[in-house]
Amino acid sequence: MNHARILTLALLALLAGPVAAQQGGEEKLTLDLFLDIESVASPQLSPDGQEIVYTRRWVDKMNDSRSSAVWIMNADGSRNRYLLSGSSATWSPDGTRLAYVARAGEGSSQIFVRWMDAEGAVSQVTRLTASPSDLQWSPDGNSIAFTMSVPVDERAEDRWNVPLPGRPAGADWTPDPRVIERLVSTADGTGFLEEGYEHVFVVSSTGGAARQLTSGDWDHSSPAWTPDGVSILFTSNRVAGAELVWRESDIYSVDVATGSIRQLTRRVGPDGNPTVSPDGQYVAYTGYDVTDNVRVETRVHVMNADGSNPRVLTADLDRSPQVLAWAPDGSGLYLSVPEEGTQNLYFVSLSGQVRPITEGIHMLSVTSITETGQAVGTLSSFHEPGDIVGFDVRRPEAIRQLTFVNDGVLAGRALGEVEEIWYRSLDDFRVQGWIVKPPDFDAARKYPLILAIHGGPHSMYNVGFNFGWQEHAANGYVVLYTNPRGSTGYGEKFAAAISNAFPDRDYHDLMIGVDSLINRGYIDERNLFVYGCSGGGVLTAWTVTQTDRFAAASVNCPVINWISFVGTVDDPRRASLMGNFAMWPWEDPTQYIERSPLFHVGNVTTPTMLMTGVRDLRTPMSQTEEFYRALKLRGVPTALVQMNDEWHGTTSRPSNFMRTQLYMRQWFERHRRTTTTDGTDAPR
Repeated sequence: MNHARILTLALLALLAGPVAAQQGGEEKLTLDLFLDIESVASPQLSPDGQEIVYTRRWVDKMNDSRSSAVWIMNADGSRNRYLLSGSSATWSPDGTRLAYVARAGEGSSQIFVRWMDAEGAVSQVTRLTASPSDLQWSPDGNSIAFTMSVPVDERAEDRWNVPLPGRPAGADWTPDPRVIERLVSTADGTGFLEEGYEHVFVVSSTGGAARQLTSGDWDHSSPAWTPDGVSILFTSNRVAGAELVWRESDIYSVDVATGSIRQLTRRVGPDGNPTVSPDGQYVAYTGYDVTDNVRVETRVHVMNADGSNPRVLTADLDRSPQVLAWAPDGSGLYLSVPEEGTQNLYFVSLSGQVRPITEGIHMLSVTSITETGQAVGTLSSFHEPGDIVGFDVRRPEAIRQLTFVNDGVLAGRALGEVEEIWYRSLDDFRVQGWIVKPPDFDAARKYPLILAIHGGPHSMYNVGFNFGWQEHAANGYVVLYTNPRGSTGYGEKFAAAISNAFPDRDYHDLMIGVDSLINRGYIDERNLFVYGCSGGGVLTAWTVTQTDRFAAASVNCPVINWISFVGTVDDPRRASLMGNFAMWPWEDPTQYIERSPLFHVGNVTTPTMLMTGVRDLRTPMSQTEEFYRALKLRGVPTALVQMNDEWHGTTSRPSNFMRTQLYMRQWFERHRRTTTTDGTDAPR
């Protein structure tokens, strides 16, 4: 697909402020400003289209955390104000109430309902033992469906009868061990998982005991009411041995009154995210037929409400859209589609005709569309950190900016120009990337280059604002970020090109991108630097085993040894059965060895710093330590930075984001090359 990248006059007006700052600002971006950057998310229009509630987030400087609250404003952006402390705010069907999740005193999170009249009375609806999620109002507004984790009746520990003899009364002995009999017992960002499963519940919107609708040793998610309020659809994989199955789920329907469950989809592959048409005749959902490919584009499907006549609507789209809402007349669906570093709103008819609603070089995330066609979402671009926008889907060219949360922070700050590039790589693949230049860029000068490599590896660098890259540019670096093969947003062939081949030819995509930038004449070839986290950490580690062209590297949260990764990652199904390897390492370790940076460490001469969160369970610290110790034993300049209070990644804590920026740049500066008297390069 090759839709025109033309900004409308409305969008040019939207970007005028930051662009003006870029052209006429006297001060560069400084790292401390990160603490003042705010963000907005999840705007929701009231059913009558008159008001918008949304989540506003900011940095809590005293507690080194990010805080949020629900705000409200008129649909034109006026009367923008704080509403309540909580999250997941959602309007009742008649717009008279707002359901949300908040802490109840010092206890767990609960569901609350606020009346949206002048009194603004608030009721605590639930008294739950675990936190609820996925709040969904019933069509008549009398009930709220949600999901919540329910402990199993019998834990693994309960199945072991190991009484200890000789324990004196009142003795302080070591607690009993944790007994694990499940495949997945930990999750990054959480730690040890209590034995339990997510189930669908329903509770009266006026309060009372919540009633569990699903049961069994399976997880259930994405509840969606039918318009008559009789049933709730959900996603699950209710089969024996479900934990051993990867990329498999189906859509089910549960009768709210009786609890009886019917399975609606039955094909092999992950079906999920059901959305029922306004008249209740159809169910839209996303999924695909399972294959051995490492990446398959998700398709939008539709079926009759009873599960019959399933069919694909987006067979020719070759992108992975997210279903947002049905058109009020049931003629089709609005979709959010990521494509070539951008994201826009699309529409697909029931006959399968797909067309774009919006166009532009931006990341537009629409989150709410009313029956009259009023839409709101968030929009970010090269110089816009992100604000709430609104428009009429019948006149999408007139996008209106409704919030201006960072105008004060960025006022008078010079931001670096961002330039889009395309280049040819191996196998005649076209690769897209972007160059971030210093604010005072002069093409006659030579600049050090930072190559940033994204994680995933199935993800997409995009045109949204990136404070970290702008801050690097403000410190005199040119930043190159690209989407090598394996990235999303370019079609299934491109994304699946790393099936059983990561890392491999994607490395060449990155190097050819560096070469194309060097050919422009303003890059100091002696001072090339590279970093990446997660999948980007894998490729960064792989890069230093393949070339010595970089003066220094920062390998962040990487996989270093695919063999040991299988046994230490939080979900081992991630390690092999998603198309990265054809067999498990005990069946054939050949490819695991060939594509593990550890087994090529003998080639490394590049000074390589490693940086990982101490709590990381996705790419555990042991992976980082394997590479660090190998480099140390070989005498390669290296350092290990263990980020406290971080899971996967190194930037969730605001102070750690700043540390990540500074540690990387200090490492790069420490190993910056200068020319010696004999004409050779040497670290500065």
